[in-house]
Amino acid sequence: MNSPDLHTLLPDAPPWRGLPLTALDTALACFLQQAQPSSDPRHLWLAALTHHQWARGHACLELNALAQDAAQLLGWTPQQAQALPADLSQAADTLPWLAGAGAPLVLEHARLYLRRAWIAEHSIRTALRARCQPLSSLTELPISAWVDELFEGLGQDETALAQSCDQRRACLAGLHHGLTLVSGGPGTGKTTTVARMLALMQRVQSQTHPDAPLRMWLAAPTGKASMRLAQAMQSAMSRLPSSWGVDLPSTAATLHRLLSEHQRVWEVDVLVIDEASMVDLELMAQVLTALPAHARLILLGDPNQLASVEAGSAWAQLCAAPWLHAQHVQLTHSHRFQADQGIGLWARWVQQGDLRQRHTEWQALPVGWTATGHAVTRLGAVQPHTPAGRALLQLALAPWWQAVQAALKNPMSDQVARQLLDLHSQVGVLCATREGPWGVQALNRHMALALGLDPHAWAAGRPVMVTRNLHGLGLMNGDIGLCLPHVLANGQVALRVAFVHHEGVRWISPARLDAVETVFAMTVHKSQGSEFDHVLLVLPDRSSAVLSRELIYTGVTRAKERLTWWVPEPEVLALACQTRVARSGGLTDAGQ
Repeated sequence: MNSPDLHTLLPDAPPWRGLPLTALDTALACFLQQAQPSSDPRHLWLAALTHHQWARGHACLELNALAQDAAQLLGWTPQQAQALPADLSQAADTLPWLAGAGAPLVLEHARLYLRRAWIAEHSIRTALRARCQPLSSLTELPISAWVDELFEGLGQDETALAQSCDQRRACLAGLHHGLTLVSGGPGTGKTTTVARMLALMQRVQSQTHPDAPLRMWLAAPTGKASMRLAQAMQSAMSRLPSSWGVDLPSTAATLHRLLSEHQRVWEVDVLVIDEASMVDLELMAQVLTALPAHARLILLGDPNQLASVEAGSAWAQLCAAPWLHAQHVQLTHSHRFQADQGIGLWARWVQQGDLRQRHTEWQALPVGWTATGHAVTRLGAVQPHTPAGRALLQLALAPWWQAVQAALKNPMSDQVARQLLDLHSQVGVLCATREGPWGVQALNRHMALALGLDPHAWAAGRPVMVTRNLHGLGLMNGDIGLCLPHVLANGQVALRVAFVHHEGVRWISPARLDAVETVFAMTVHKSQGSEFDHVLLVLPDRSSAVLSRELIYTGVTRAKERLTWWVPEPEVLALACQTRVARSGGLTDAGQ
Protein backbone atom coordinates (compact mmCIF):
# COMPACT_ATOMS: atom_id res chain seq x y z
CA MET A 1 0.00 0.00 0.00
CA ASN A 2 1.39 3.37 -1.03
CA SER A 3 2.02 5.97 1.66
CA PRO A 4 -0.26 9.03 1.54
CA ASP A 5 0.93 12.17 -0.17
CA LEU A 6 0.59 15.66 1.16
CA HIS A 7 -2.59 16.32 -0.73
CA THR A 8 -4.28 13.43 1.06
CA LEU A 9 -3.09 14.58 4.47
CA LEU A 10 -3.74 18.24 3.82
CA PRO A 11 -5.99 18.82 0.83
CA ASP A 12 -5.28 22.54 0.51
CA ALA A 13 -1.48 22.09 0.58
CA PRO A 14 0.30 23.84 -2.31
CA PRO A 15 1.33 21.70 -5.29
CA TRP A 16 4.64 19.88 -4.89
CA ARG A 17 5.04 18.30 -8.30
CA GLY A 18 7.73 19.79 -10.48
CA LEU A 19 9.76 21.04 -7.52
CA PRO A 20 13.21 19.68 -6.60
CA LEU A 21 11.99 17.95 -3.44
CA THR A 22 12.88 14.28 -3.01
CA ALA A 23 10.62 11.50 -1.80
CA LEU A 24 12.44 11.60 1.54
CA ASP A 25 11.81 15.34 1.89
CA THR A 26 8.06 14.96 1.50
CA ALA A 27 7.99 11.66 3.39
CA LEU A 28 9.21 13.43 6.52
CA ALA A 29 6.45 16.01 6.21
CA CYS A 30 3.88 13.23 5.74
CA PHE A 31 5.18 11.33 8.76
CA LEU A 32 5.02 14.37 11.02
CA GLN A 33 1.56 15.26 9.77
CA GLN A 34 0.32 11.76 10.51
CA ALA A 35 1.88 11.73 13.98
CA GLN A 36 0.66 15.19 14.98
CA PRO A 37 -1.68 16.83 12.45
CA SER A 38 -1.41 20.50 11.60
CA SER A 39 -4.02 22.60 9.83
CA ASP A 40 -1.41 25.01 8.46
CA PRO A 41 0.04 23.89 5.10
CA ARG A 42 3.12 26.04 5.72
CA HIS A 43 4.21 23.62 8.44
CA LEU A 44 4.55 20.80 5.94
CA TRP A 45 6.56 23.04 3.67
CA LEU A 46 8.96 23.87 6.50
CA ALA A 47 9.43 20.23 7.47
CA ALA A 48 10.13 19.16 3.89
CA LEU A 49 12.49 22.10 3.25
CA THR A 50 14.45 21.43 6.45
CA HIS A 51 15.18 17.89 5.26
CA HIS A 52 15.85 19.23 1.76
CA GLN A 53 18.59 21.48 3.14
CA TRP A 54 20.05 18.67 5.26
CA ALA A 55 20.33 16.45 2.18
CA ARG A 56 22.12 19.32 0.37
CA GLY A 57 24.75 19.52 3.11
CA HIS A 58 23.29 22.24 5.31
CA ALA A 59 22.92 21.84 9.05
CA CYS A 60 19.66 23.81 9.14
CA LEU A 61 17.09 25.86 7.25
CA GLU A 62 17.98 29.55 7.62
CA LEU A 63 14.59 31.24 8.04
CA ASN A 64 15.84 34.81 7.49
CA ALA A 65 17.54 33.81 4.24
CA LEU A 66 14.41 31.90 3.25
CA ALA A 67 12.35 35.07 3.58
CA GLN A 68 14.89 37.20 1.69
CA ASP A 69 15.90 34.96 -1.22
CA ALA A 70 14.41 31.48 -1.12
CA ALA A 71 15.67 30.52 -4.58
CA GLN A 72 19.31 31.17 -3.74
CA LEU A 73 19.06 29.48 -0.34
CA LEU A 74 17.41 26.33 -1.68
CA GLY A 75 19.28 26.12 -4.97
CA TRP A 76 16.04 26.54 -6.93
CA THR A 77 15.13 28.65 -9.90
CA PRO A 78 13.12 31.83 -9.23
CA GLN A 79 10.15 30.19 -10.95
CA GLN A 80 10.31 27.18 -8.62
CA ALA A 81 10.59 29.43 -5.56
CA GLN A 82 7.34 31.17 -6.54
CA ALA A 83 5.45 28.06 -5.37
CA LEU A 84 6.44 28.83 -1.77
CA PRO A 85 4.08 30.81 0.48
CA ALA A 86 5.24 34.38 0.81
CA ASP A 87 5.05 34.28 4.62
CA LEU A 88 6.52 30.79 5.00
CA SER A 89 9.27 31.65 7.49
CA GLN A 90 6.75 33.30 9.84
CA ALA A 91 5.03 29.94 10.41
CA ALA A 92 8.05 28.43 12.17
CA ASP A 93 7.02 29.74 15.59
CA THR A 94 3.76 27.77 15.46
CA LEU A 95 5.20 24.45 14.28
CA PRO A 96 3.60 21.61 16.27
CA TRP A 97 6.72 19.45 16.04
CA LEU A 98 9.03 21.49 18.29
CA ALA A 99 7.75 20.64 21.76
CA GLY A 100 9.46 18.15 24.07
CA ALA A 101 12.93 16.78 24.51
CA GLY A 102 12.46 14.32 21.64
CA ALA A 103 10.80 16.71 19.22
CA PRO A 104 11.80 15.93 15.60
CA LEU A 105 12.51 19.59 14.78
CA VAL A 106 14.35 22.28 16.72
CA LEU A 107 13.99 26.04 16.23
CA GLU A 108 16.90 28.13 17.48
CA HIS A 109 18.01 31.64 16.49
CA ALA A 110 15.86 31.71 13.34
CA ARG A 111 17.32 28.37 12.26
CA LEU A 112 15.18 25.26 11.85
CA TYR A 113 17.02 21.98 12.44
CA LEU A 114 16.37 18.29 12.22
CA ARG A 115 16.96 17.15 15.78
CA ARG A 116 19.93 14.98 14.78
CA ALA A 117 21.64 18.02 13.24
CA TRP A 118 20.89 20.23 16.22
CA ILE A 119 22.21 17.63 18.66
CA ALA A 120 25.43 17.31 16.66
CA GLU A 121 25.95 21.06 16.42
CA HIS A 122 25.06 21.62 20.08
CA SER A 123 27.44 18.91 21.26
CA ILE A 124 30.28 20.31 19.12
CA ARG A 125 29.82 23.83 20.42
CA THR A 126 29.57 22.65 24.04
CA ALA A 127 32.66 20.45 23.79
CA LEU A 128 34.77 23.12 22.11
CA ARG A 129 33.70 25.88 24.47
CA ALA A 130 34.89 23.73 27.36
CA ARG A 131 38.32 23.51 25.71
CA CYS A 132 38.69 27.25 25.23
CA GLN A 133 39.75 27.85 28.81
CA PRO A 134 43.49 28.61 29.15
CA LEU A 135 45.52 25.78 30.64
CA SER A 136 47.63 26.12 33.77
CA SER A 137 50.49 28.61 33.69
CA LEU A 138 53.98 27.38 32.82
CA THR A 139 55.91 30.51 33.69
CA GLU A 140 58.52 28.57 35.66
CA LEU A 141 59.72 26.81 32.48
CA PRO A 142 61.99 28.31 29.76
CA ILE A 143 59.29 28.09 27.06
CA SER A 144 60.65 30.92 24.91
CA ALA A 145 64.14 29.41 24.83
CA TRP A 146 62.74 26.04 23.82
CA VAL A 147 60.72 27.60 21.01
CA ASP A 148 63.88 29.36 19.79
CA GLU A 149 65.65 25.98 19.68
CA LEU A 150 62.83 24.47 17.63
CA PHE A 151 63.05 27.17 14.99
CA GLU A 152 66.84 27.46 14.66
CA GLY A 153 68.29 27.19 11.19
CA LEU A 154 65.04 27.78 9.26
CA GLY A 155 66.35 30.64 7.17
CA GLN A 156 66.47 34.39 7.60
CA ASP A 157 64.78 35.69 4.46
CA GLU A 158 61.55 37.65 4.76
CA THR A 159 59.26 34.72 3.89
CA ALA A 160 61.00 32.31 6.28
CA LEU A 161 60.82 34.80 9.13
CA ALA A 162 57.15 35.52 8.52
CA GLN A 163 56.39 31.82 8.30
CA SER A 164 58.28 31.00 11.50
CA CYS A 165 56.46 33.81 13.31
CA ASP A 166 53.08 32.25 12.46
CA GLN A 167 54.33 28.80 13.40
CA ARG A 168 55.68 30.05 16.73
CA ARG A 169 52.29 31.50 17.57
CA ALA A 170 50.69 28.15 16.75
CA CYS A 171 53.13 26.27 19.01
CA LEU A 172 52.38 28.57 21.93
CA ALA A 173 48.63 28.43 21.25
CA GLY A 174 48.71 24.63 21.31
CA LEU A 175 50.67 24.62 24.54
CA HIS A 176 48.37 27.00 26.40
CA HIS A 177 44.94 25.95 25.08
CA GLY A 178 42.95 22.75 25.00
CA LEU A 179 41.85 23.57 21.44
CA THR A 180 43.94 24.88 18.55
CA LEU A 181 42.84 25.50 14.97
CA VAL A 182 45.68 25.72 12.44
CA SER A 183 44.46 26.78 9.01
CA GLY A 184 46.38 27.40 5.83
CA GLY A 185 46.71 26.47 2.19
CA PRO A 186 49.07 23.84 0.76
CA GLY A 187 52.70 24.29 1.62
CA THR A 188 52.12 26.68 4.51
CA GLY A 189 53.72 24.26 6.96
CA LYS A 190 50.74 22.94 8.91
CA THR A 191 52.30 19.51 9.53
CA THR A 192 55.72 20.98 10.27
CA THR A 193 54.09 23.31 12.76
CA VAL A 194 52.27 20.46 14.45
CA ALA A 195 55.47 18.42 14.76
CA ARG A 196 57.12 21.30 16.63
CA MET A 197 53.97 21.88 18.65
CA LEU A 198 53.89 18.24 19.77
CA ALA A 199 57.62 18.27 20.51
CA LEU A 200 57.15 21.32 22.73
CA MET A 201 54.25 19.70 24.55
CA GLN A 202 56.25 16.55 25.16
CA ARG A 203 59.26 18.56 26.37
CA VAL A 204 57.05 20.39 28.89
CA GLN A 205 55.50 17.10 29.99
CA SER A 206 58.94 15.58 30.57
CA GLN A 207 59.69 18.41 32.98
CA THR A 208 56.38 18.41 34.84
CA HIS A 209 55.49 14.69 34.72
CA PRO A 210 58.67 12.82 33.73
CA ASP A 211 57.13 9.37 34.22
CA ALA A 212 54.01 10.00 32.13
CA PRO A 213 54.72 11.04 28.52
CA LEU A 214 51.73 12.40 26.63
CA ARG A 215 49.73 9.88 24.62
CA MET A 216 49.42 11.40 21.17
CA TRP A 217 47.29 10.27 18.23
CA LEU A 218 47.33 11.37 14.60
CA ALA A 219 44.12 11.03 12.60
CA ALA A 220 42.40 12.06 9.37
CA PRO A 221 38.99 11.43 7.78
CA THR A 222 40.24 9.06 5.05
CA GLY A 223 42.85 6.37 4.67
CA LYS A 224 44.74 8.34 2.04
CA ALA A 225 44.79 11.46 4.18
CA SER A 226 45.95 9.55 7.25
CA MET A 227 48.76 7.92 5.26
CA ARG A 228 49.91 11.28 3.94
CA LEU A 229 49.74 12.78 7.43
CA ALA A 230 51.96 10.00 8.79
CA GLN A 231 54.48 10.48 6.00
CA ALA A 232 54.53 14.24 6.48
CA MET A 233 54.94 13.87 10.23
CA GLN A 234 57.86 11.48 9.83
CA SER A 235 59.54 13.97 7.51
CA ALA A 236 58.87 16.86 9.90
CA MET A 237 60.17 14.88 12.89
CA SER A 238 63.45 14.24 11.08
CA ARG A 239 64.03 18.00 10.99
CA LEU A 240 63.57 18.52 14.73
CA PRO A 241 66.70 19.31 16.79
CA SER A 242 68.50 16.02 17.42
CA SER A 243 69.08 16.98 21.03
CA TRP A 244 65.40 16.90 21.85
CA GLY A 245 64.80 13.17 21.53
CA VAL A 246 61.06 13.45 22.25
CA ASP A 247 58.64 10.59 21.64
CA LEU A 248 56.21 11.58 18.87
CA PRO A 249 53.67 9.49 16.93
CA SER A 250 54.75 8.29 13.49
CA THR A 251 51.54 6.53 12.37
CA ALA A 252 48.04 7.84 11.74
CA ALA A 253 44.58 6.31 11.65
CA THR A 254 41.23 7.25 10.19
CA LEU A 255 38.64 8.72 12.52
CA HIS A 256 36.25 5.90 11.68
CA ARG A 257 38.88 3.34 12.67
CA LEU A 258 39.51 5.07 15.98
CA LEU A 259 35.78 5.13 16.70
CA SER A 260 35.36 1.46 15.83
CA GLU A 261 38.47 0.03 17.52
CA HIS A 262 38.66 1.99 20.76
CA GLN A 263 36.47 2.19 23.81
CA ARG A 264 33.83 4.82 24.25
CA VAL A 265 36.20 7.32 25.94
CA TRP A 266 39.61 7.34 24.28
CA GLU A 267 42.81 7.00 26.27
CA VAL A 268 44.63 9.88 24.64
CA ASP A 269 46.11 13.19 25.77
CA VAL A 270 46.59 14.95 22.42
CA LEU A 271 44.59 14.34 19.24
CA VAL A 272 45.65 15.84 15.89
CA ILE A 273 43.11 15.76 13.06
CA ASP A 274 44.33 16.69 9.59
CA GLU A 275 42.07 17.63 6.63
CA ALA A 276 39.44 18.89 9.06
CA SER A 277 37.36 20.33 6.21
CA MET A 278 36.42 16.74 5.28
CA VAL A 279 34.94 15.98 8.72
CA ASP A 280 31.15 16.20 8.62
CA LEU A 281 28.97 17.50 11.42
CA GLU A 282 27.98 14.18 12.98
CA LEU A 283 31.46 12.68 12.71
CA MET A 284 32.93 15.73 14.46
CA ALA A 285 30.36 15.32 17.24
CA GLN A 286 31.21 11.62 17.65
CA VAL A 287 34.93 12.39 17.90
CA LEU A 288 34.41 15.08 20.51
CA THR A 289 32.20 12.74 22.54
CA ALA A 290 34.96 10.12 22.56
CA LEU A 291 37.72 12.60 23.38
CA PRO A 292 38.38 12.88 27.13
CA ALA A 293 37.85 16.28 28.72
CA HIS A 294 41.53 16.76 29.56
CA ALA A 295 42.82 15.99 26.07
CA ARG A 296 44.13 18.71 23.79
CA LEU A 297 42.58 18.86 20.31
CA ILE A 298 44.49 20.22 17.30
CA LEU A 299 42.58 20.66 14.03
CA LEU A 300 44.39 21.25 10.74
CA GLY A 301 42.90 22.19 7.41
CA ASP A 302 42.25 24.61 4.60
CA PRO A 303 38.91 26.47 4.95
CA ASN A 304 38.91 27.22 1.21
CA GLN A 305 38.65 23.57 0.23
CA LEU A 306 35.51 21.57 -0.36
CA ALA A 307 33.41 20.85 2.67
CA SER A 308 32.57 17.30 3.76
CA VAL A 309 30.49 15.03 1.55
CA GLU A 310 27.96 14.59 4.36
CA ALA A 311 26.06 17.44 5.97
CA GLY A 312 27.74 20.31 7.72
CA SER A 313 30.69 22.61 7.23
CA ALA A 314 32.15 22.49 10.72
CA TRP A 315 35.73 23.41 9.85
CA ALA A 316 34.93 26.50 7.77
CA GLN A 317 32.45 27.74 10.36
CA LEU A 318 34.83 27.18 13.26
CA CYS A 319 37.60 29.06 11.45
CA ALA A 320 35.18 31.98 10.94
CA ALA A 321 33.82 31.90 14.50
CA PRO A 322 34.67 35.06 16.51
CA TRP A 323 34.43 33.10 19.76
CA LEU A 324 37.36 30.92 18.64
CA HIS A 325 39.61 33.77 17.57
CA ALA A 326 42.17 33.10 20.32
CA GLN A 327 42.37 29.42 19.35
CA HIS A 328 42.80 30.02 15.63
CA VAL A 329 46.20 30.50 13.96
CA GLN A 330 46.36 31.15 10.21
CA LEU A 331 49.45 30.16 8.25
CA THR A 332 49.64 32.35 5.17
CA HIS A 333 53.15 31.91 3.76
CA SER A 334 53.59 28.97 1.39
CA HIS A 335 56.96 27.40 0.73
CA ARG A 336 55.52 25.22 -2.05
CA PHE A 337 53.89 27.88 -4.23
CA GLN A 338 54.92 31.40 -4.96
CA ALA A 339 51.90 33.67 -4.82
CA ASP A 340 52.92 35.58 -7.94
CA GLN A 341 53.49 32.73 -10.37
CA GLY A 342 52.60 29.20 -11.39
CA ILE A 343 50.12 27.08 -9.42
CA GLY A 344 50.06 29.51 -6.50
CA LEU A 345 49.08 32.38 -8.77
CA TRP A 346 46.23 30.44 -10.40
CA ALA A 347 45.01 29.25 -7.00
CA ARG A 348 44.88 32.89 -5.89
CA TRP A 349 43.01 33.91 -9.03
CA VAL A 350 40.48 31.13 -8.46
CA GLN A 351 39.98 32.40 -4.90
CA GLN A 352 39.42 35.93 -6.19
CA GLY A 353 36.50 34.55 -8.15
CA ASP A 354 36.67 36.23 -11.55
CA LEU A 355 38.78 34.40 -14.12
CA ARG A 356 37.19 36.46 -16.90
CA GLN A 357 39.80 39.07 -16.03
CA ARG A 358 42.49 36.50 -16.79
CA HIS A 359 41.59 35.87 -20.43
CA THR A 360 44.97 37.09 -21.63
CA GLU A 361 46.82 34.91 -19.13
CA TRP A 362 44.66 31.92 -20.09
CA GLN A 363 45.41 32.34 -23.78
CA ALA A 364 49.12 32.64 -22.98
CA LEU A 365 49.30 29.26 -21.26
CA PRO A 366 51.32 26.65 -23.20
CA VAL A 367 49.05 24.11 -24.89
CA GLY A 368 49.73 20.39 -24.63
CA TRP A 369 50.48 17.69 -22.09
CA THR A 370 54.18 17.54 -22.89
CA ALA A 371 54.85 21.27 -22.57
CA THR A 372 57.89 21.24 -20.31
CA GLY A 373 59.37 23.99 -18.20
CA HIS A 374 55.95 25.37 -17.27
CA ALA A 375 54.11 24.79 -14.00
CA VAL A 376 50.69 25.49 -15.56
CA THR A 377 49.52 24.40 -19.01
CA ARG A 378 46.22 23.74 -20.79
CA LEU A 379 44.91 21.35 -23.37
CA GLY A 380 43.09 22.18 -26.54
CA ALA A 381 39.48 21.36 -27.36
CA VAL A 382 40.15 17.65 -27.95
CA GLN A 383 37.27 15.42 -26.79
CA PRO A 384 38.09 12.47 -24.46
CA HIS A 385 36.20 9.90 -26.56
CA THR A 386 38.06 10.70 -29.80
CA PRO A 387 41.26 8.94 -30.90
CA ALA A 388 43.18 12.11 -30.13
CA GLY A 389 41.62 12.26 -26.66
CA ARG A 390 42.47 8.65 -25.89
CA ALA A 391 45.99 9.17 -27.15
CA LEU A 392 46.35 12.09 -24.76
CA LEU A 393 45.08 10.03 -21.83
CA GLN A 394 47.45 7.23 -22.77
CA LEU A 395 50.29 9.76 -22.80
CA ALA A 396 49.38 10.93 -19.30
CA LEU A 397 49.57 7.34 -18.04
CA ALA A 398 52.62 6.31 -20.06
CA PRO A 399 55.39 6.45 -17.39
CA TRP A 400 53.34 4.52 -14.88
CA TRP A 401 52.03 1.97 -17.38
CA GLN A 402 55.51 1.32 -18.78
CA ALA A 403 56.72 0.64 -15.23
CA VAL A 404 53.82 -1.79 -14.69
CA GLN A 405 54.58 -3.68 -17.89
CA ALA A 406 58.26 -3.93 -17.01
CA ALA A 407 57.45 -5.16 -13.50
CA LEU A 408 55.14 -7.90 -14.80
CA LYS A 409 58.09 -9.67 -16.41
CA ASN A 410 59.41 -10.79 -13.02
CA PRO A 411 57.89 -12.14 -9.77
CA MET A 412 56.12 -9.30 -7.99
CA SER A 413 57.72 -8.30 -4.70
CA ASP A 414 56.23 -6.07 -2.02
CA GLN A 415 58.87 -3.47 -2.79
CA VAL A 416 58.02 -3.33 -6.49
CA ALA A 417 54.29 -3.20 -5.75
CA ARG A 418 54.86 -0.27 -3.41
CA GLN A 419 56.92 1.51 -6.07
CA LEU A 420 54.12 1.05 -8.61
CA LEU A 421 51.56 2.40 -6.16
CA ASP A 422 53.75 5.42 -5.46
CA LEU A 423 54.26 5.98 -9.19
CA HIS A 424 50.50 5.79 -9.78
CA SER A 425 50.01 8.65 -7.34
CA GLN A 426 52.38 10.98 -9.18
CA VAL A 427 49.80 11.95 -11.81
CA GLY A 428 46.25 12.71 -10.75
CA VAL A 429 43.48 12.89 -13.35
CA LEU A 430 40.78 14.76 -11.45
CA CYS A 431 37.25 15.23 -12.78
CA ALA A 432 34.68 17.70 -11.52
CA THR A 433 31.78 15.33 -12.20
CA ARG A 434 31.09 11.59 -12.14
CA GLU A 435 28.75 11.34 -15.14
CA GLY A 436 28.74 12.70 -18.66
CA PRO A 437 31.41 12.65 -21.39
CA TRP A 438 33.83 14.63 -19.18
CA GLY A 439 33.03 12.75 -15.98
CA VAL A 440 35.13 10.25 -14.08
CA GLN A 441 33.15 7.22 -15.30
CA ALA A 442 33.72 8.07 -18.97
CA LEU A 443 37.40 8.94 -18.51
CA ASN A 444 38.09 5.73 -16.60
CA ARG A 445 36.53 3.79 -19.44
CA HIS A 446 38.53 5.65 -22.10
CA MET A 447 41.79 5.32 -20.16
CA ALA A 448 41.30 1.59 -19.61
CA LEU A 449 40.54 1.02 -23.27
CA ALA A 450 43.55 3.11 -24.28
CA LEU A 451 45.69 0.62 -22.32
CA GLY A 452 43.89 -2.44 -23.65
CA LEU A 453 42.05 -3.21 -20.38
CA ASP A 454 38.44 -3.95 -19.53
CA PRO A 455 37.52 -1.13 -17.10
CA HIS A 456 35.41 -3.48 -14.97
CA ALA A 457 37.35 -6.75 -15.09
CA TRP A 458 40.18 -7.82 -12.82
CA ALA A 459 43.45 -7.72 -14.72
CA ALA A 460 47.09 -6.97 -13.98
CA GLY A 461 47.58 -3.23 -13.83
CA ARG A 462 44.02 -2.25 -12.87
CA PRO A 463 44.03 0.43 -10.14
CA VAL A 464 40.99 0.50 -7.86
CA MET A 465 39.61 2.71 -5.12
CA VAL A 466 37.64 1.41 -2.14
CA THR A 467 34.23 3.11 -2.14
CA ARG A 468 33.14 2.32 1.42
CA ASN A 469 34.76 1.32 4.68
CA LEU A 470 35.63 -2.40 4.71
CA HIS A 471 36.48 -2.86 8.37
CA GLY A 472 36.91 -6.63 8.08
CA LEU A 473 39.71 -6.08 5.59
CA GLY A 474 41.22 -3.08 7.33
CA LEU A 475 40.40 -0.87 4.34
CA MET A 476 38.74 2.51 4.38
CA ASN A 477 36.77 4.55 1.86
CA GLY A 478 39.28 6.17 -0.51
CA ASP A 479 42.08 3.60 -0.14
CA ILE A 480 43.76 2.84 -3.49
CA GLY A 481 45.07 -0.55 -4.54
CA LEU A 482 46.68 -2.05 -7.63
CA CYS A 483 45.81 -5.46 -9.11
CA LEU A 484 49.01 -7.43 -9.73
CA PRO A 485 50.16 -11.06 -10.01
CA HIS A 486 51.30 -12.26 -6.61
CA VAL A 487 53.16 -15.40 -5.57
CA LEU A 488 51.06 -17.22 -2.97
CA ALA A 489 52.36 -19.25 -0.05
CA ASN A 490 51.95 -22.49 -2.07
CA GLY A 491 54.08 -21.10 -4.89
CA GLN A 492 51.19 -20.48 -7.27
CA VAL A 493 50.71 -17.11 -8.94
CA ALA A 494 47.32 -15.40 -8.70
CA LEU A 495 45.91 -11.93 -9.09
CA ARG A 496 45.85 -10.00 -5.84
CA VAL A 497 45.28 -6.33 -5.05
CA ALA A 498 48.17 -4.56 -3.33
CA PHE A 499 47.37 -1.83 -0.80
CA VAL A 500 49.86 0.28 1.09
CA HIS A 501 49.82 -0.87 4.71
CA HIS A 502 51.95 1.11 7.13
CA GLU A 503 55.41 0.78 5.61
CA GLY A 504 54.68 -2.33 3.61
CA VAL A 505 52.07 -3.80 1.27
CA ARG A 506 48.97 -5.81 2.03
CA TRP A 507 47.67 -8.26 -0.58
CA ILE A 508 43.89 -8.87 -0.83
CA SER A 509 42.01 -11.29 -3.08
CA PRO A 510 39.82 -9.48 -5.64
CA ALA A 511 36.94 -11.78 -4.67
CA ARG A 512 36.81 -10.09 -1.27
CA LEU A 513 36.58 -6.57 -2.70
CA ASP A 514 32.91 -5.92 -3.34
CA ALA A 515 33.09 -2.13 -3.07
CA VAL A 516 35.74 -0.85 -5.47
CA GLU A 517 35.85 1.09 -8.70
CA THR A 518 38.53 1.61 -11.34
CA VAL A 519 40.54 4.72 -10.58
CA PHE A 520 42.67 5.83 -13.48
CA ALA A 521 40.75 9.05 -12.85
CA MET A 522 38.91 10.20 -9.73
CA THR A 523 36.60 13.02 -8.73
CA VAL A 524 38.01 16.12 -7.08
CA HIS A 525 35.99 15.18 -4.00
CA LYS A 526 37.78 11.83 -3.77
CA SER A 527 41.16 13.50 -4.22
CA GLN A 528 40.88 15.47 -0.98
CA GLY A 529 43.67 14.46 1.34
CA SER A 530 45.87 13.47 -1.62
CA GLU A 531 48.65 15.25 -3.48
CA PHE A 532 50.10 14.63 -6.93
CA ASP A 533 53.20 15.83 -8.71
CA HIS A 534 51.09 16.61 -11.78
CA VAL A 535 47.32 17.21 -11.84
CA LEU A 536 45.15 17.06 -14.95
CA LEU A 537 42.00 18.94 -13.91
CA VAL A 538 39.03 18.03 -16.13
CA LEU A 539 35.89 20.16 -16.30
CA PRO A 540 32.67 19.43 -18.22
CA ASP A 541 31.63 21.45 -21.26
CA ARG A 542 28.57 22.90 -19.54
CA SER A 543 27.77 24.33 -16.14
CA SER A 544 26.65 22.01 -13.35
CA ALA A 545 25.34 22.41 -9.83
CA VAL A 546 28.45 20.68 -8.43
CA LEU A 547 30.86 23.22 -9.91
CA SER A 548 32.05 25.78 -7.40
CA ARG A 549 35.03 27.90 -6.45
CA GLU A 550 35.82 25.47 -3.64
CA LEU A 551 35.90 22.51 -6.03
CA ILE A 552 38.20 24.27 -8.51
CA TYR A 553 40.51 25.46 -5.74
CA THR A 554 40.68 21.97 -4.25
CA GLY A 555 41.57 20.47 -7.62
CA VAL A 556 44.23 23.09 -8.36
CA THR A 557 45.91 22.74 -4.97
CA ARG A 558 46.25 18.94 -5.26
CA ALA A 559 49.14 19.67 -7.66
CA LYS A 560 52.62 20.02 -6.21
CA GLU A 561 54.68 20.73 -9.34
CA ARG A 562 52.50 20.88 -12.46
CA LEU A 563 48.87 21.69 -13.27
CA THR A 564 47.21 21.06 -16.62
CA TRP A 565 43.75 22.44 -17.32
CA TRP A 566 41.43 20.40 -19.54
CA VAL A 567 38.61 22.87 -19.93
CA PRO A 568 36.54 22.60 -23.11
CA GLU A 569 34.60 25.81 -22.33
CA PRO A 570 36.52 28.50 -20.38
CA GLU A 571 33.21 30.20 -19.52
CA VAL A 572 32.26 27.13 -17.45
CA LEU A 573 35.44 27.62 -15.41
CA ALA A 574 34.70 31.32 -14.95
CA LEU A 575 31.14 30.64 -13.75
CA ALA A 576 32.35 27.94 -11.35
CA CYS A 577 34.83 30.33 -9.74
CA GLN A 578 32.03 32.86 -9.20
CA THR A 579 29.94 30.27 -7.34
CA ARG A 580 30.68 29.88 -3.66
CA VAL A 581 29.29 27.14 -1.44
CA ALA A 582 28.05 28.59 1.83
CA ARG A 583 26.47 25.93 4.01
CA SER A 584 24.02 26.98 6.68
CA GLY A 585 24.83 26.30 10.31
CA GLY A 586 25.18 27.91 13.69
CA LEU A 587 28.71 27.05 14.78
CA THR A 588 29.92 30.58 14.17
CA ASP A 589 27.74 31.64 17.11
CA ALA A 590 29.12 31.17 20.60
CA GLY A 591 25.76 29.89 21.83
CA GLN A 592 24.48 30.03 25.35
